[in-house]
Amino acid sequence: MNSFQEFESSSNKDNTSINPITNIGGNSSNLTTSMTIASASSSSSTTTTSTSPPSTPSRYENQKRRDWNTFGQYLRNHRPPLSLSRCSGAHVLEFLRYLDQFGKTKVHTQLCPFFGHPNPPAPCPCPLRQAWGSLDALIGRLRAAFEENGGKPEANPFGARAVRLYLREVRDSQAKARGISYEKKKRKRPPQPQPPPPALPPSNATS
Repeated sequence: MNSFQEFESSSNKDNTSINPITNIGGNSSNLTTSMTIASASSSSSTTTTSTSPPSTPSRYENQKRRDWNTFGQYLRNHRPPLSLSRCSGAHVLEFLRYLDQFGKTKVHTQLCPFFGHPNPPAPCPCPLRQAWGSLDALIGRLRAAFEENGGKPEANPFGARAVRLYLREVRDSQAKARGISYEKKKRKRPPQPQPPPPALPPSNATS
């Protein structure tokens, strides 16, 4: 893929061909009647052969498409402009740091009295950043979109080792700064049913 492509759906074109009608020795009323009958017949066949409407894209697919277009716009606005084929993991990191200016997650610095406090009691001047969970999900969508649009898995910049290390660093630093844990909770296994106790042998009745 030599350049980023916009994947906006194209408008449907009307493929209906209009055959020229040659009126040889016919009057206008007969022509009007024949056109009306032809139109009704065409409408009837269209109704009969109509197919079910296409399925609506899922919320995930819509978000993936928006993310892909946003990254493409970032590449076009890059100085100098970048093509997708020349994009590397380093450029993906630049993109993630660029997104921090639009973040809404308060990340406390080590000098902040609320560092490590999950519920700070007062506001502070610490910067807003993109949350680790948002960045992690974003990279997952872009990684899938890259391959869906013709990119080779081995050349996927969103799966680069530098990107994985960066996400891990963001996760660990935000966990400390915000006093929360991103560790996945282990799912508790449902308790296994206890086997029934063995049946006791019948006791011999004594007279």
